Amino acid sequence: MGRKVTVATCALNQWALDFEGNLQRILKSIEIAKHRGARYRLGPELEICGYGCWDHYYESDTLLHSLQVLAALLESPVTQDIICDVGMPVMHRNVRYNCRVIFLNRKILLIRPKMALANEGNYRELRWFTPWSRSRPVALRPARSCCGGVLCMEERAVASLASTGGYICIPVSLQCPQTLSGVPWDRIVLFFLQQTEEYFLPRMLQDLTKQETVPFGDAVLSTWDTCIGSEVCEELWTPHSPHVDMGLDGVEIFTNASGSHHVLRKAHARVDLVTMATTKNGGIYLLANQKGCDGDRLYYDGCALIAMNGSIFAQGSQFSLDDVEVLTATLDLEDIRSYRAEISSRNLAALRECPSQASRVSPYPRVKVDFALSCHEDLLEPVSEPIEWKYHSPAEEISLGPACWLWDFLRRSRQAGFFLPLSGGVDSAATACLVYSMCHQVCEAVKRGNLEVLADVRTIVNQPSYTPQDPRELCGRVLTTCYMASENSSQETCDRARELAQQIGSHHIGLHIDPVVKALVGLFSLVTGASPRFAVHGGSDRENLALQNVQARVRMVIAYLFAQLSLWSRGAPGGLLVLGSANVDESLLGYLTKYDCSSADINPIGGISKTDLRAFVQLCVERFQLPALQSILAAPATAELEPLAHGRVSQTDEEDMGMTYAELSVYGRLRKVAKTGPYSMFCKLLDMWRDTCSPRQVADKVKCFFSKYSMNRHKMTTLTPAYHAESYSPDDNRFDLRPFLYNTRWPWQFRCIENQVLQLEGRQRQELDGVD
Repeated sequence: MGRKVTVATCALNQWALDFEGNLQRILKSIEIAKHRGARYRLGPELEICGYGCWDHYYESDTLLHSLQVLAALLESPVTQDIICDVGMPVMHRNVRYNCRVIFLNRKILLIRPKMALANEGNYRELRWFTPWSRSRPVALRPARSCCGGVLCMEERAVASLASTGGYICIPVSLQCPQTLSGVPWDRIVLFFLQQTEEYFLPRMLQDLTKQETVPFGDAVLSTWDTCIGSEVCEELWTPHSPHVDMGLDGVEIFTNASGSHHVLRKAHARVDLVTMATTKNGGIYLLANQKGCDGDRLYYDGCALIAMNGSIFAQGSQFSLDDVEVLTATLDLEDIRSYRAEISSRNLAALRECPSQASRVSPYPRVKVDFALSCHEDLLEPVSEPIEWKYHSPAEEISLGPACWLWDFLRRSRQAGFFLPLSGGVDSAATACLVYSMCHQVCEAVKRGNLEVLADVRTIVNQPSYTPQDPRELCGRVLTTCYMASENSSQETCDRARELAQQIGSHHIGLHIDPVVKALVGLFSLVTGASPRFAVHGGSDRENLALQNVQARVRMVIAYLFAQLSLWSRGAPGGLLVLGSANVDESLLGYLTKYDCSSADINPIGGISKTDLRAFVQLCVERFQLPALQSILAAPATAELEPLAHGRVSQTDEEDMGMTYAELSVYGRLRKVAKTGPYSMFCKLLDMWRDTCSPRQVADKVKCFFSKYSMNRHKMTTLTPAYHAESYSPDDNRFDLRPFLYNTRWPWQFRCIENQVLQLEGRQRQELDGVD
């Protein structure tokens, strides 16, 4: 009958500029799709070069090698008899575009440039690419009031009057001619030029395809049995997505190639957009996405999917160690047609002056494809059944996403493992648990038969015959933990760190930093003749802070020394990546020592709040059976840099900061997500905290936060590259671009707050006087 189609989408762990590896993963995905009977394969955004090339997009090499990979794909027998949709940068008329290249049997069918570029948060596409803005054919009726005036909608218009299809077509920006005086207004149409263009193929492709030019622009594919239209990532998130008009113009299969990174609690938004798109307009929707770490702070979280008419039919994993994941579904095109038949607002016109949405939409240029996605005899072909989307909790997302990111970073950096300063607190414990979670995922992937993971882990441990089976045993090979005690450290934190290391199996080291600290302070005293003291011993705030900082910075130096030489001392090859463990809230406030243990090679928790980290650690207690974490969760957060009081910790983080971690999360979201300055934050918190704080207390808290935040903003310039997981990350590199030299007194802003507080307090006094 020819109405059931099998389509494929995928999630690929591509790596920026790894053209050889990217090509092999693309070919493998196409091979899997064909093996499952698919006749259309969709891949992620910019999959040929890898999404995260950044300023390498400026280089002609990136364009050249992308074309070479495309030529290899066209030439490969794997790509025969299946429509392949791949992503790559393309230069057209000396302008760079982010494009989809769609081909079949060595013929390029269409190059479709991205029209809405992502340019917020971590995205900077407008830095490297230009959005395609040439409009397709558009038909518009001019307003009645334009009669006798100038019709100026668009300069690119048909240049002569013509009678077509019962309508009078007139050029825009043309005086209404007298000859139209007797023509009804509802028969006059403004007709714009078609805006697909010819793309001249480079010679390396002409020799393969025997084509000189191919269509370039916003068009759709028309096969024997259906019509296919493309969206690219950001276009799904825009207020008027292309799938709206494409669906009204008869497109039945929508594809979206994405380069969408993980943020906690984001998955539902992506799924909702796709299901809502097909709920309102009907149709099949394929979404492909990159997965893994392709070279920087972002982790692309897969979640490839296939939906139809508002239901999900295939769900890809959000986090996994599989480099290639392919989803397929067999769906009935007649289900789309019958679904759309019931949408009266789409199909029927109640009045002559109010035509249907489908009849009003401007037509897309169609590229005819001599191919069908269905087969003639498909009556007995089983169709896919709808499924319920399964979401991870935020704690589960933390246990999986950063662990996968660590794995990619470890294997691609070709290091032999990690070195982690383990303090016995929640943050460093959470980082250790992430490495342990990574080991769990590696063992599970090997057990499932993932040969790529097995080859990678054998390279990391330098044993060609090694097969990991026990996560604890693997953790002992790839993670070295170190408790760096000082005279200010308590026995409790030392015990907690040692117990956790034993339970996860890490190679654990215990050492004392006091000799080094005393040597440095002694050097200072020898040179200056002055001996700094802690505050509890009569020292000033400056002395107290300096003595804390020297301890913290010594720990960083020791960490890097042991990361380079600890494996050497054990007779093993390679070096270790130093892991940092400062959470997003501490980074936001600057509650860390510049160049202390927060300075590391990478930080898997640097984009995660303290609140979420505690939930993740609690999950690890149950999931990984790590009872040592219970005492860590119960203990107060402390830096242990000041002298103990009777052997007990006298310093706590929240007391040092002057605010709670819960308050810090609120400040962070208001500052970044809600985009508030001091005064706006004060106004919002007045309402949010009206039951717990007076206006004066709210003002004091806001002033305290902004004073400390601005004073410490310079620390963000040296922040360790961290896994991006939170929408209020203060990462100075690309996500949160702000000055790092502020007037920390905020005189104008704080005066506005103070004036408002005085007014509110005066009003309250008047009300109280009135009651008396």
